[in-house]
Amino acid sequence: MDLVAVWLGALDGTTWWEQDADEPAYSASLMKLPIATAAQRRHERGEIDLDAEVLVHDDFDSVVAGRRYVLDRDDDQDDATWDEAATQDSRTTLRELRRRALVMSGNLATNLLLEAVGIDEVTSVLSEAGCSDRTQVVRGIDDSPAQRAGISNVVTARDLGGLLAHTPSAVEEILLDQHYRDAIPAGLPAGTTIANKTGWIDDHTHDMAIVRPSAGQGGQPFALVVLTRLAGVSYDDGNRRIADLAAQAWERRR
Repeated sequence: MDLVAVWLGALDGTTWWEQDADEPAYSASLMKLPIATAAQRRHERGEIDLDAEVLVHDDFDSVVAGRRYVLDRDDDQDDATWDEAATQDSRTTLRELRRRALVMSGNLATNLLLEAVGIDEVTSVLSEAGCSDRTQVVRGIDDSPAQRAGISNVVTARDLGGLLAHTPSAVEEILLDQHYRDAIPAGLPAGTTIANKTGWIDDHTHDMAIVRPSAGQGGQPFALVVLTRLAGVSYDDGNRRIADLAAQAWERRR
């Protein structure tokens, strides 16, 4: 079924505009944000060192016990991590992997980061952000045994709005360097500070952002989430629809 879900609100969680905000959608790459936040939390507690180097590899343990899976380079946008994977014993810092996961939406980088962080910590991040049980990050990218078992990462626009409000400043700063700017940023005025994370696969095109208007624009910072599931709609058309909704959100902001 087609879906266009929107949540717009203040960073204290106050809703300004919503549309199907509690309807679940496949997360695509939006699940990379809570993983990045989980890494920051564990780093601040001294449980992991983001500057520690980890071995780069393309095979992972499935959440289905006793099974493993391998990622496909053709499904990734992050060449740097795959180039490292092709070199025996290549290592990269968790901090750099997190940057690639967010800025380039790297799948391999995400799974390597998740391997260090752990699903339990990601679940804790979602819980502390007040997410409902409609939002779940329960497996890594392209965990094929889990996919066949019906285990999927799902999100709602409202829950992601809450997650953005709980995003650490260190993670928000990374999002300011986002490579993919054709959705929410394309619909907002020039000079606006936008920290966004996109996600797309098949008929799904999503974007979510922390938006900070300039002093000249006026108004308080806000979070905007747009999730779309539209059969037969191209990636470019999906981005244009999100940009149009972002422009509407700008007019609706308080």
